[in-house]
Amino acid sequence: MREDLDPQETQEWLEALDGVLSHAGRARAAFLLKYLAKHAARQGTQLPAAITTSFRNTIEPRDEKRMPGDLFMERKIRSLIRWNALAMVMRANDNNEGLGGHISSFSSSATLYDVGFNYFFRGGDKADLIYYQGHSSPGMYARSFLEGRLSEQQLDSFRREVDGDGLSSYPHPWLMPDYWQFPTVSMGLGPIQAIYQAHVMKYQQSRGLVDHGDRKVWCFMGDGECDEPESLGAIALAGREQLDNLCFVINCNLQRLDGPVRGNGKIIQELEGVFRGAGWNVVKVIWGRHWDQLLERDKTGLLRRRMNEVCDGELQNYKANGGAYTRKHFFGKYPELLELVEDLSDDEIMYLNRGGHDPYKVYAAYANARETKGQPTVVLAMTVKGYGLGSGGEAQNEAHSVKKLDLEELKKFRDRFAVPIPDDELKNVPYYRPPKDSPEMVYMHKRREELGGYLPARQADFDALDVPSLEKFSAQLKNTGKREVSSTMAFVRMLSTLVKDKAVGERIVPIVPDEARTFGMEGMFRQLGIYSSQGQRYTPHDADQIMYYKESKDGQILEEGITEAGAFSAWLAAATSYANHRYPMVPFYIFYSMFGFQRIMDLAWAAGDSQARGFLIGATSGRTTLNGEGLQHQDGHSHLMANMIPNCVSYDPTYSYELAVIIQDGMRRMYAEKENVFYYITTMNENYYHPDMPEGSEEGIIKGIYKLKGSTVKKPKLKVQLLGSGTILREVEAAAELLKSDHKVEADIWSATSINQLYRDGMECDRWNLLHPEESPRSAYVSQQLNAQSTPVICATDYIKAYGEQLRPYIDGRYVVLGTDGYGRSDTRAKLREHFEVDRYYVTVAALKALSDEGKIAASVVSKAIADYGLDAEKISPMHR
Repeated sequence: MREDLDPQETQEWLEALDGVLSHAGRARAAFLLKYLAKHAARQGTQLPAAITTSFRNTIEPRDEKRMPGDLFMERKIRSLIRWNALAMVMRANDNNEGLGGHISSFSSSATLYDVGFNYFFRGGDKADLIYYQGHSSPGMYARSFLEGRLSEQQLDSFRREVDGDGLSSYPHPWLMPDYWQFPTVSMGLGPIQAIYQAHVMKYQQSRGLVDHGDRKVWCFMGDGECDEPESLGAIALAGREQLDNLCFVINCNLQRLDGPVRGNGKIIQELEGVFRGAGWNVVKVIWGRHWDQLLERDKTGLLRRRMNEVCDGELQNYKANGGAYTRKHFFGKYPELLELVEDLSDDEIMYLNRGGHDPYKVYAAYANARETKGQPTVVLAMTVKGYGLGSGGEAQNEAHSVKKLDLEELKKFRDRFAVPIPDDELKNVPYYRPPKDSPEMVYMHKRREELGGYLPARQADFDALDVPSLEKFSAQLKNTGKREVSSTMAFVRMLSTLVKDKAVGERIVPIVPDEARTFGMEGMFRQLGIYSSQGQRYTPHDADQIMYYKESKDGQILEEGITEAGAFSAWLAAATSYANHRYPMVPFYIFYSMFGFQRIMDLAWAAGDSQARGFLIGATSGRTTLNGEGLQHQDGHSHLMANMIPNCVSYDPTYSYELAVIIQDGMRRMYAEKENVFYYITTMNENYYHPDMPEGSEEGIIKGIYKLKGSTVKKPKLKVQLLGSGTILREVEAAAELLKSDHKVEADIWSATSINQLYRDGMECDRWNLLHPEESPRSAYVSQQLNAQSTPVICATDYIKAYGEQLRPYIDGRYVVLGTDGYGRSDTRAKLREHFEVDRYYVTVAALKALSDEGKIAASVVSKAIADYGLDAEKISPMHR
């Protein structure tokens, strides 16, 4: 700050402002300041950025909503929760060869959760949605144990998840489907999921589908977690959409796993600026009520000045080194501050509490969040990592890794929190739960009953949907006549059929990340409208056109902008609506397949954990179909990534009837049979003719392979079997013609709609055979289809060879795989398929080479074909170009 050139004038301004505050109040003062700022800006005065406030609590003591409950009773309960969380982690490490667990994160955030459970987190049919910080899971289990929802045996099974009903290490709905709702421990995923959950809830409300009332989405996270791009990457959406149903609670214990979050700065101030700039209501809870008297007595302003000066690294030193150190290094900078605390002992200075450990301050912040309209709220609460662990971990850099305390530290912990366990039992670290009729238990149960029920809790069941029959998609089961269309366009037509269906139409959620026109979906703009919380406040420039850009408060399309992570998070919120809102929705997220799993694999894994249900459509898929875009756009591996997720069912169909069968069967499995699966289906933007559906092909389409065309010659001298999927199936069909016309080789043509499904079926057969050695072995479905003939099998796809190689163990005899290994590039489709060696000529040569290797034709026949088709035998492998 520059030197004050006229202190007297400055004082007069300050006195004038004090007069307004005294006589007209703070609202009037705020108005005048804003008006002055606008006037100064009009005059060309450069104003300082005003996105941060002083390093103090946002809510003044006189403005705090008073906590109505019994502070001492709640502290007793909170202390028992702390103890049982500690005991669970310590027992897991003592008895089970160090299974791990985290103590310090919950230690710092116990009050933040406890105030929520006592006063704000509603349960029951209209329960609030809570994204718990993953490392705090022991605290949630400890509370549930006190409530009688979990047993001692279950607590002793913490991190022992294979047998029985052990407790998962972190929030995992897949492992505890009646308890956890959201997987959050992959840091950063909780915040972005919470934002889009609140967004989709507003979407459902605006469309009249679900009445959410004043339900809240609460997201708990750490300050270090804010370094993850996903943590803060979507906060502007929340501000722009005015998501007042959303509250972030950031536990600012100032430490990452290894050291300070911002040792040389102030993470709370940094976050305040970021969130305030994004349009959030920011509530800082920095200092506990023990500081209030000191602040009131400080007439010099030096205490506030010292609070603003100190950096986070120093704040950690004070808690780690004790009261005497704090007196010397914090208060000791100014003599006046030493006088301010001269009547306090070192212990009293040590226990000047931080705001996140003060239930009164936390309650006031949450009440503010609940009452705020038109803005999301973030509560920035300063805490101590490892709070209560003493020298064993409180405010220590290694606090995150603390798994146990020695006996002496355990005694101190017990005494500090007044847990009634005698010394002779301490070494066993027993759990403690008071009798059911004790005042603590009666109080705790009453609070939850008044709030509607117990949390965490997940309700997975729902009323099955009346899924459309395959006949509803009759147009897609027939040939396209003289028209050539892409499979992406075939999908769009199916989607149009679905949104018109009386039973499920309103539940269909089309989601795109600003690429609807790329996928030919612009016709839906006018038909369905694009959801906007503000409606459409402008006239679009294409308003005179049939397919104009139409935004609407009740729009059905979620057009999320250029954000794959955001669009996927919106899909995930809709795909879990059946459990979180008891209203199943059928989301279709359509995206460039290259920007799907590769970009957001962690979120896709979370979708599997969350037991999501819906469809992911990887459009413009394959390495060679998106011919003009090049390396960063061309996908040759997404199906392998999809196969990493156990409950993701993936398909690479070629023809519209295959797509229709797959989507209809997927809806049946997910929404009628209620299977815990979701679908990844790739579609292409290449136009071609689509034939009629072959009779009896449905089973094979679903299982992953069916015979598209068979040889008409009964006992051919030379024969191969050709497999293909996606657009490369058409190259396989063309290769069959070349083999017949040029080389008198017959071929059966197989459409491999899902190599992944065939591989999974094969693995299940292998497992069954391994464990049942005395029974007749089972045969994989692909083996049943292909092994009846002792002919070479050639597989060609638009994906890397590892995709097709999955089938090798299940195919007898010679098996040759062609694929698109290497980086993509821009060129014509024909040149790309030649470059990656998957076009009709390479398929033909591969088939001839297989016959040659089996001694059925001479090697010279293969060499002649290579020359005749103009293939360069000496060109550099696409793997290396």
